[in-house]
Amino acid sequence: MAAGLLVIGGVGTAMLGRDPGNAPVRIASVAVAPTVPPAPDVPSADPVTAAFSPPVRLVIPRIGVDAPVQGVGLNTDGTVEVPPLDRPAEVGWYRNGPAPGQRGPAVLLGHYDTRRGPAVFNRLPDLRAGDRIEIRRADGGTVAFRVRELRQYAKSAFPTELVYGDTAGPQLRLITCGGSLAGDGHYTDNIVVLADPVP
Repeated sequence: MAAGLLVIGGVGTAMLGRDPGNAPVRIASVAVAPTVPPAPDVPSADPVTAAFSPPVRLVIPRIGVDAPVQGVGLNTDGTVEVPPLDRPAEVGWYRNGPAPGQRGPAVLLGHYDTRRGPAVFNRLPDLRAGDRIEIRRADGGTVAFRVRELRQYAKSAFPTELVYGDTAGPQLRLITCGGSLAGDGHYTDNIVVLADPVP
């Protein structure tokens, strides 16, 4: 069970079709767990896991993503950092969790859009089961995953344990905003992509 909740600010904004100079920025937020629950003492179902190496690039051919990845941590207020809005083509990797290819869920997040237009994860909802995701690592290696499923959750029902909870082997989670804009300018939902390692 997670010890508490955090908020990821700025995963998506919505200002499409408006003049970017005059429009206010609308920030979305995601409820997430601050820590991954302790790992049980069970052998990995997938004994082949990669050594630690930070991700440096994310490639998703189906939706045309070929983007740099930067580590994100926590803000001083306890919220999870996201890539800056002035770098909408950048993906954030939650560095307080596993690196892609290590045992456990590696979590990558990106903006859906900004006031200037679509951002890196704008087409994330177009992914389908079986689509390939590649992550290039700082050590020069590449780890590959296949989409298992895409889910949409109301932010008030964010699946903290599913996203951050321990897994028997390497897993990947991609997160962006979804749903519609509420009156406060925040998206109502989150899109969560679950992906399994390619043997």
